[in-house]
Amino acid sequence: MSHSFPWQRAAHGANLLGSDGHLAATIFEEITVLARQHEAVNLGQGFPDADGPAFMAEAAARNIHSGHNQYAPGPGIPELRTAIADHQHHFYGLSPDPETGVVVTTGATEAIAASVLALVNPGDEVLTFEPFYDSYGATIALAGGVHRTVQLRTPDFQPDPDELEHAITDKTRMILLNNPHNPTGTVFEREVLEHIVQLAERHDVLIVSDEVYEHMTFGCQHIPVASIAGAWDRTISISSAGKTFSFTGWKVGWASGPADLVAAVRTVKQFLSYSSGPAYQPAVAEALRLPDEYFANFATDLAGRGQLLADGLEAAGMTVYRPSGTYFVVADVAPLGIDDAADLARRLPEIVGVAGIPLSVFCHEEGAAATRTLIRFAFCKQPDVLAEATKRLSGLRGAIIR
Repeated sequence: MSHSFPWQRAAHGANLLGSDGHLAATIFEEITVLARQHEAVNLGQGFPDADGPAFMAEAAARNIHSGHNQYAPGPGIPELRTAIADHQHHFYGLSPDPETGVVVTTGATEAIAASVLALVNPGDEVLTFEPFYDSYGATIALAGGVHRTVQLRTPDFQPDPDELEHAITDKTRMILLNNPHNPTGTVFEREVLEHIVQLAERHDVLIVSDEVYEHMTFGCQHIPVASIAGAWDRTISISSAGKTFSFTGWKVGWASGPADLVAAVRTVKQFLSYSSGPAYQPAVAEALRLPDEYFANFATDLAGRGQLLADGLEAAGMTVYRPSGTYFVVADVAPLGIDDAADLARRLPEIVGVAGIPLSVFCHEEGAAATRTLIRFAFCKQPDVLAEATKRLSGLRGAIIR
């Protein structure tokens, strides 16, 4: 399909452009409207229903009242860049230079967009794993890149080594990695990351690694791909305060890595938002220096919530693929006799009062067929909300039969 304008390419890349060329509402908007209409528990969109640490909000409020309301430095305030570099070193042994190897962005989404727009030429191939976060497809298309995918399949959602081998060629410019992975909840094993790096070295490919769920792993360790031997010089690592500290609306993210790659990202980023969050950035810097117990307890608490929801989905008759990370769980509705999860997702708010997102919307056509019976639910909600959702889901089989 030919698209005349960049916005149409972006919309098509994010599965938002119909065959007639008209812009469609996102599935998130559609499901949210249905959830409100039927007063459903909305487990569709991935944002917490409670704010993060109170001291962060108090610090941001103080900063606003004390005059931190003008442009922050384009690369980010020095205090935050230093805290990000220290965080990378403390948790992973990585050593980005806070002056030249870290740039603060308006959320991780801007860091992703700036990285792709800075480093992908028209016609370059960019590989992602499928299902993929929708902004990847949009920004690849906006840059004029060619979006290739390797499917992640049940039950473990780890990529097939042979498929990965064939997907990365001398035409590949960038591997856009998401680990821990949204929407599947998988955490890539060290062997997978080592294979990715080996292929990137062989074909001289850049790696952009979206690691916003880095502190949300359950029973396993997050391994930044930049820490794998041979990866550092070709890797941009991306994360944000939104997921780690449950302040998604603050939109404080960052990219780190070798100075030459970060300079490229910073060059594009300055013509997108230039800078943002002058009152929030010092609060995030403070939070990044929290003791290790905060991050461990955060993951433990989230794991408990995930288990609560997964148990409820299993009791409702679905096959559940329990996550190793993120705050999403994937369930298969095929055991309920349903072969179209997208159709069920649109009916769920009315028939049982719960909302989820079909996995097929995160895929190209072939991947959509492979994920036809899978739904993603978010468990970054209060325990009483999740308990109510599982109570409602218990009536699902009966509601379908009726």
